[in-house]
Amino acid sequence: MLDLFSWDWWQSLFGEHRLWIMFASAFLSSTVLPGNSEIIFLTIAAPLLWSGSHHFSIEVQSLLWVAVIGNTLGSLTTYVLGRWLPAFNKPPQNAGLGWALEKTQRYGSLMLFFSWLPIIGDVFCAVAGWLRLNWLACLIFITLGKIVRYVFLLFLGVAFL
Repeated sequence: MLDLFSWDWWQSLFGEHRLWIMFASAFLSSTVLPGNSEIIFLTIAAPLLWSGSHHFSIEVQSLLWVAVIGNTLGSLTTYVLGRWLPAFNKPPQNAGLGWALEKTQRYGSLMLFFSWLPIIGDVFCAVAGWLRLNWLACLIFITLGKIVRYVFLLFLGVAFL
């Protein structure tokens, strides 16, 4: 029987399945669902770095790329959901949505570099899909933004733990 309240069980779960946990957390937190992949990322990265692994070890790089891929795929899911939204002719009532729509129309897929931002990043992805922006350009800028985010977390976040 599984003892969900046992420290050993949780430690073995994170030890054996840490990349799957990171992928799921990164994917879900970059969709419209609430989540916080940064905490999971730092929770997994800190022990790796404290155990003597350097930032360029295979374990740390695997974690970094799994987080980037999961987060990027989650943002692309939001982009696809935005493509399915019906067209509307009147301006949006929500000020945040109106701001995101105006910025995305003005700067195009370049705004998706900021898709890692909490709440508004999801809106950027959905608006980009709704505006039918080029998916390849969106993919490139989303991925670049996610890489910068997780590299920043890796170098600065772990330094303060």
